[in-house]
Amino acid sequence: MPDERAIILHGQAVPDPAIHGVWRSLSGSGQFPPGFSPPRSAIHKLITFLMWLTLVSSAVVFTEPAPVDVLMAGMIALLPLTGLVHITRPLLAFLCLWLIIAMGSYIAAMGSFELSAATAHSSISLYLYLCAFIVAVFVAKRPGAHSRLILNGYLWAALLGASTGLIGYFDIIPGSHELFTKYGRAAGTFKDPNVLGPFLIPALLYGMHLTLNKRTLSAFVALAVTGVLALALLLSFSRGAWAAVVLASSLWAYLTFVTARTISMRLKLILIASTALLLAAGLFLLALQSDAVTDLFNERASLNQPYDTGPDGRFGGHEKALEQIISHPLGIGAATFSKTVHNENVHNVYLAMFLNAGWIGGFAYLLIIILTVIYGLRHGLRPTQNQPLFIVVYAAFISNALQGLVIDTDHWRHFYLLLGLVWGLMCVDRSSPNPLTNAIGANGVWGRCANNSRAAQARRSATLKPCAAPRATFCVPFGAQRRSCTTGSISRSQPPRRRRHCLNYRLAKYKVCCR
Repeated sequence: MPDERAIILHGQAVPDPAIHGVWRSLSGSGQFPPGFSPPRSAIHKLITFLMWLTLVSSAVVFTEPAPVDVLMAGMIALLPLTGLVHITRPLLAFLCLWLIIAMGSYIAAMGSFELSAATAHSSISLYLYLCAFIVAVFVAKRPGAHSRLILNGYLWAALLGASTGLIGYFDIIPGSHELFTKYGRAAGTFKDPNVLGPFLIPALLYGMHLTLNKRTLSAFVALAVTGVLALALLLSFSRGAWAAVVLASSLWAYLTFVTARTISMRLKLILIASTALLLAAGLFLLALQSDAVTDLFNERASLNQPYDTGPDGRFGGHEKALEQIISHPLGIGAATFSKTVHNENVHNVYLAMFLNAGWIGGFAYLLIIILTVIYGLRHGLRPTQNQPLFIVVYAAFISNALQGLVIDTDHWRHFYLLLGLVWGLMCVDRSSPNPLTNAIGANGVWGRCANNSRAAQARRSATLKPCAAPRATFCVPFGAQRRSCTTGSISRSQPPRRRRHCLNYRLAKYKVCCR
């Protein structure tokens, strides 16, 4: 009987195409599990590079539309055409909710006094909704690899924005102060310091994640980058960003601590958190040595600003918005509130959604946020294959969602990027059982392992045929523990001769003896 071989990839057992000769048919029929794809072609490599470049360019938003918008529009068209997406039913529901909001926005725009402005605002919103969906299905294709690609590109973008902000704030290059600062605050390549600060938060969390998980030299580099991002965030003097980074960092540290699988990882987290606190305190004290920084900090730290209180202030606008929402179930249309009701925007994205898209759009937006918060927390506490990355994006999303209570985030590009990352990982990233148990369950040749429900679940969902050979060769991750089952045993032996069965993945070779 011929040997039947399989590989374990992303926690799934996949038949070796070199043995079965069915690579093309399997990839075309969708029998490969989520997270698995054949070796990438030159076109796929080019498209993923363009996606990385799109993320890097997201820091340059001097004009509207920005370069990132042009590149992202191309990605919306190219990613589905090249097969770099994986669409599931939850992600289709995610898209449907966004389309409901868009429909409500256009309906509300029809009754607006500013029809052209409201329609343009709704069209930009629709583009951002599609961006969130395309990021989600792109991440769902290869959760680990594509999430890291996006976060790495985003980290470079944040470093660019932070560096230019610091160069402009300290006027290191002549003329840079006028270009990269606004109102005496670091703005970098953004038009508003209040956008630069929140934009840096996901990258700052990812920097701390790299510091925790990388080796010594790489960890110090990541820590230095995190310090640059923290200083730029401080000098943006965005009160919302200050509160959001404290919340996001605390949530990230807590979830990472409670989900850490070893004591050494928890001790390392405590050490890094202590170092980060000392670094933040040092940067803060260093910045306060400047009188200009001290005066601006005292002004921005006050919670009783004239533009916050009174009937014409931020919170007075919230009361007017509630009155308009109750009296206009279909909404009043985007860009109408600031021109006919109040002297500025509502500064609350949840109220703004009810104003811009009516009750149906407002409740749909609330449903998206609530589902993301609840199911995201549940997913973050599960031992999944990309759990550390998910905790990073989830903590960053929570901080941005809470900022929406005091500012309009409906056109923040990075907010929709975070939503796409969270949903892409949440809908596809599965639990990570012991790889040997997964191989046993997926191939149905060992029977049930003692007290292991994950193996039974893997067998029920498996699409692979049972092993028909007395001896089957598998590739499993290095360091997998020996496990005995009721109808078989696993023993380590010499690596098989044909190393290409593992498709160049760095996996140790084991021989599984069927009995």
